[in-house]
Amino acid sequence: MPILECSGLSKYYGAKRALDNVSLSLERGRIVGLLGPNGSGKSTFIKLCNNLLTPTSGTLLIGGNAPGVKTKQIVSYLPEHTYLNDWMRVEDIIGFFCDFYTDFDSKKAYEMLANLRINPKDRLKTLSKGTKEKVQLILVMARQAQLYLLDEPIGGVDPAARDYILNTIISNYNPEATVIISTHLISDIERVLDDVIFLKDGEIVMTASVDDIRENKGVSVDALFREVFKC
Repeated sequence: MPILECSGLSKYYGAKRALDNVSLSLERGRIVGLLGPNGSGKSTFIKLCNNLLTPTSGTLLIGGNAPGVKTKQIVSYLPEHTYLNDWMRVEDIIGFFCDFYTDFDSKKAYEMLANLRINPKDRLKTLSKGTKEKVQLILVMARQAQLYLLDEPIGGVDPAARDYILNTIISNYNPEATVIISTHLISDIERVLDDVIFLKDGEIVMTASVDDIRENKGVSVDALFREVFKC
């Protein structure tokens, strides 16, 4: 069974079209790039998958269930913006995640903190924006989820930290799970992707495997993206 299936999925805000007639089937064990310029519908799609928005029309199934209580048990979500409380210590948040998610691996979380030289006793308000985003990523990747939804995971960090974050993603996710990475920074994440979905104005303009793009079109994903979107 695919980990994610949707058919005719649409989200409108009045007359504004955020997502229009999207149909997809994503297999397990893949790292998928959800790629498009700002305003293309990437975050809307991820929020629909995480039950933060309700579709205007169409169907969406994750692990065979509509987004809700059951899917939250198998989906690990990294939002675009920081949501953690500044007054909390990092170790307090790890304890909170341990209580809330049965698949959360605190040992893995502490190992990733140590690798990034983040003190678990530090309060979030003392950390830089980039370090806070790293803490959020650690929390997400320390779960043994079936679907990881990462909304702009490298958008707010310096280029030097991006490689570490990508290595953290590919070395810590459940290998039978699927990872969806939403971003417009194509060249930075291309090396970790198995498949890509190009979104434009809320519509899918292309889905393909990275190998097919390189073999059949003879270009990189970044080059094809620039061609399709005329960047």
